[in-house]
Amino acid sequence: MNRVELDPQGGPGAEFGVFLRSSREQRGWTQDDLAKTTGYSSSHISAVETNRRPPTPRFSKKLDKAFGTDGVLTRKTNDVKNSPLLEGFAEYVVQEAKAVELRLFDLGIVPGLLQTQRYAEAIAAGAVRRGSITQDQADKRVEFVTARQLRLHRDQPPLLHVVMDESCVRRTVGGPAVMAAQLERLAEVSALPHTVLQVASFAIGEDRTFDLPVNILTLPNRSLMSYAESSQQGHLERDSDSVVPILTAYYQLQATALSPAESAALISSLRKELP
Repeated sequence: MNRVELDPQGGPGAEFGVFLRSSREQRGWTQDDLAKTTGYSSSHISAVETNRRPPTPRFSKKLDKAFGTDGVLTRKTNDVKNSPLLEGFAEYVVQEAKAVELRLFDLGIVPGLLQTQRYAEAIAAGAVRRGSITQDQADKRVEFVTARQLRLHRDQPPLLHVVMDESCVRRTVGGPAVMAAQLERLAEVSALPHTVLQVASFAIGEDRTFDLPVNILTLPNRSLMSYAESSQQGHLERDSDSVVPILTAYYQLQATALSPAESAALISSLRKELP
């Protein structure tokens, strides 16, 4: 049986899965043993441990009873429920940390991996004002962005391809000063040897290949994964064959986007328009 490695930094769901597995293994129980004790299937337990399925309050109560943990797992379930992350994103981030190549497309806002802290804080603050998330969730969201960015500074960083819709660099977020610093960050990132940054101009019109944010990962074994999200949920596609058409669309987008040099010039021009 292939053992899936768990990353507790992948969000509350991943942290719950790590705690569940360690609690089970400390008692010398297999997933089948725990299944018999809780009345849930071993496949359900495996899915929760690997963050492919969120824990429910009923399931957590069964776990607390089986482990004698006095409500610990039930409380952790509330952390998962109140997570500021979209469903599926935490699992994606675990895979993102392993990737040797990242291909990102975003529209409306700069991708999280390239955001300055003040830009990320401004985006989170807007969500708080709209009532979409709490201030505590906003703080956690910004912390999560920062933690993800640290992984790009490892000894052998992944090759990073970024295509941003022109709206990402023209939409002022957080006021002129915040946006100016963000554009400066993009200029710095575009100059890195392992990064290719392009802007998909408005002139592309209906030939833009994506209408939602899309991330594509190439893992060390050259397998592919993709992650796409709507306003309410995210979906991680693990089947390489299913990702190939998405990768093809990404290549088509890169071909129609501004070149890296043209993109850098646009970003520099927009920065000069701000104080």
